[in-house]
Amino acid sequence: MTEISRLAVVGTGVIGAGWAARFLARGYAVIASDPAPGAEARLRASIANAWPALTRLGLEAGADPARLVFDSSLDAAVADADFVQECAPERETLKRELLARIDAAAKPEALIASSTSGLLPSTLQADCARPERVLVGHPFNPVYLLPLVEVVGGADTAESALSAAEAFYRGIGMHALRVRKEIEGHLSDRLQEALWRELLHLVADGVATTGELDDAIVYGPGLRWALMGTCLTFHLAGGESGMRHMLDQFGPALKLPWTKLEAPQLSDTLIERMVEGTRAQAAGRPVAQLERLRDDCLIDIMRALAKYRIGAGATLAADPARRPASA
Repeated sequence: MTEISRLAVVGTGVIGAGWAARFLARGYAVIASDPAPGAEARLRASIANAWPALTRLGLEAGADPARLVFDSSLDAAVADADFVQECAPERETLKRELLARIDAAAKPEALIASSTSGLLPSTLQADCARPERVLVGHPFNPVYLLPLVEVVGGADTAESALSAAEAFYRGIGMHALRVRKEIEGHLSDRLQEALWRELLHLVADGVATTGELDDAIVYGPGLRWALMGTCLTFHLAGGESGMRHMLDQFGPALKLPWTKLEAPQLSDTLIERMVEGTRAQAAGRPVAQLERLRDDCLIDIMRALAKYRIGAGATLAADPARRPASA
């Protein structure tokens, strides 16, 4: 694989804009493409909204939003790229067709990564002439701040492509997590979806509001998850005997009907409860304002964790461009 210096982003919604912002903040020039009307204006507005947080976190030399070029021609946008990050809507047929087009237009040595949150790379690369360089690089919103990216190979993905993608992602301050076996939803989204399904049931059944359920995470397990995740947290719950004692003591509760595995029907009533609940939580604040609040909080949390070199703080502390003075 050649050195990665020219980046292309295909699809400029929330995730694509996040990738573009992260790439620009690391000093890269970025060429982006999206056929939607008004896409360029929305992309530049999204980057402008993210830039204060990126500036606060730390910019690489040469970082400049002006280094973004927008080209409505897909072929032209990817022709000279060393690395293409595809971020189209989560529709299998669309992504397969788009990746095949990118594969045909990109130079042979370029890497192609899909931001898909749940589709299998083997499926996505099936129509590509060079499937060995096609993989999944699944990030998390906001892409420009959160370090996790799941790297997943398909049946035909070359190990060299996966290794090169991991090295590239680490070079832009990310925690590249190799998913050893491709599976729908990868790892993190499968865990998030389980919580999301249960939340929808609780709202549908009138047990709690969206605000109460968010409080149930924000003031409790969410704080622990930022540094230890679920497994190590439950290891501590077992006391000196750790996970073994925890499973002996609390394992029987797994047979109790506490949770519902299948998602509830998205009835009009449930949809309205979700909409009204989150509208009340937003309290009149526009999404852009909430994004800036979220970004400031995330930076402070990651910097606090950097002091202890744990969780996302460990990634931040290891990043020369953004290492806090106290880390």
